[in-house]
Amino acid sequence: MNNFNNCIIVALTSASLLFSPLGITGEKVDEKLSSVGVNTVSIENLAGEVIIIGWDKDIVTVKGELDDKAEKLVFEQVGNTINIKVELPHRGSWNSKGSELTIHMPATLRMNFEGVSSDVDIENLTSNVIVKTVSGDIEARKLTENIELSSVSGSIKTQALQGKITLATVSGDINDKNSQGRLKLQAVSGEINSATSANEVFVSNVSGNTELSLAKVDELRVSTVSGDTEVSLFLQNNGIVKASSVSGSVELDFQNNVAADFRLKANAGGDLINKLTKQKADRAKYGPSAKLYFQTGNGNGSVRVSTVSGDVVVK
Repeated sequence: MNNFNNCIIVALTSASLLFSPLGITGEKVDEKLSSVGVNTVSIENLAGEVIIIGWDKDIVTVKGELDDKAEKLVFEQVGNTINIKVELPHRGSWNSKGSELTIHMPATLRMNFEGVSSDVDIENLTSNVIVKTVSGDIEARKLTENIELSSVSGSIKTQALQGKITLATVSGDINDKNSQGRLKLQAVSGEINSATSANEVFVSNVSGNTELSLAKVDELRVSTVSGDTEVSLFLQNNGIVKASSVSGSVELDFQNNVAADFRLKANAGGDLINKLTKQKADRAKYGPSAKLYFQTGNGNGSVRVSTVSGDVVVK
């Protein structure tokens, strides 16, 4: 009987250790490295959340908690690069909460990030930034120079970016505010919303809606398939607008007294609506196509819009 009771005690003790919070808590990390002689910080985290903050110190720090199944944190300098990587077992599948890390790094260094289901929050970096994640969300603030942020099924939310900016997602949404410079937005089935001061804007959206609030624009190019597009803009002198749509509507809202040459075409149905002048669309004698050509002011700018079965409105 005593042996039986001892076995029960051992079993209960083992189970307690197995299912206790200590058994599922990841390793705490608090490490730092000098960044003297470094030009790039490379970060890789499979799952969880990573916060990256630029500062004015010549030190890179990593704090937080590793995934409970993580083997180790790689934090080392190789040549001119500091590598930060959470290593997980290669064998079998795993399912856990992921690592939660906060990284401080010099604002002037380049930063590359790769993840799978890892969310990323970045701010205050002034050099090249590249972020690639599969199902994680991306939030970014106050980044400058060359910026590339991409996620497959995650959403992208940005504020106050400046420089050459590319934001791309497949099934997530893009929400951009107060950006400046050259802006490229790409989505397949997500919504795109941008309130930007960028003077060059390029947008591609397949089946999601697009809404743009633009300032002074030198060049705008928009391509959509089955989503609707609404744009308000101030077209600069000699500015260019090119838009194409398949089965989605396009609405362009210009400043008062816009000066441009307008050429609008509907290739297979759809209405061309002109709220800038009294010029009406010309319908083809045979077939569903139509065209609307007119000028406003001195006609220095250029507006070209084509649609297949979608409406086009200029106002």
